[in-house]
Amino acid sequence: MSPREKRERLQQFEVLCRQRGLAITVQRRRILELILDRRDHPTADGVYELASRHLPNISRTTVYRVLDTLVELGVINKACSPGAATRFDPVTARHHHLLCVQCEKLIDLADSRVDHGVELPEVGDLAFQIKDFCIQFSGLCAACRRKPARRGAAPPKTDRPGERRGQC
Repeated sequence: MSPREKRERLQQFEVLCRQRGLAITVQRRRILELILDRRDHPTADGVYELASRHLPNISRTTVYRVLDTLVELGVINKACSPGAATRFDPVTARHHHLLCVQCEKLIDLADSRVDHGVELPEVGDLAFQIKDFCIQFSGLCAACRRKPARRGAAPPKTDRPGERRGQC
């Protein structure tokens, strides 16, 4: 993210805090800055490790609460996968993910063909209103594909082709 984009996102955060009557704390601002600087979708524990280097007295509970607040404000997103830790994503525009089933790396995928090629399901009978969607593709990242198979190692956690494994 460019310095200008980061500055704009921080200004957006401050405006949203003021609109909702939330204090713009050092912890909230610093945690958001740390996430905006990343592209690897850190876990809450990863964010805690980063934040504690900059704010030595910060508690894990505070980090978790701040992350929840940032998600509620819409300045970051949660990226979830069954069986994996929740990760936090600074990209709030629609995009999709590639999930490595071996190392659990999450990679952003922006492809308008996916956005426009998906037909939304009929959910009227369920009294549900779809507001947005994201798709998660699972497979093996380049690094894991290059690793030699270990003797006796369990096979990668893959599903059958075409089977949907998780949600964003």
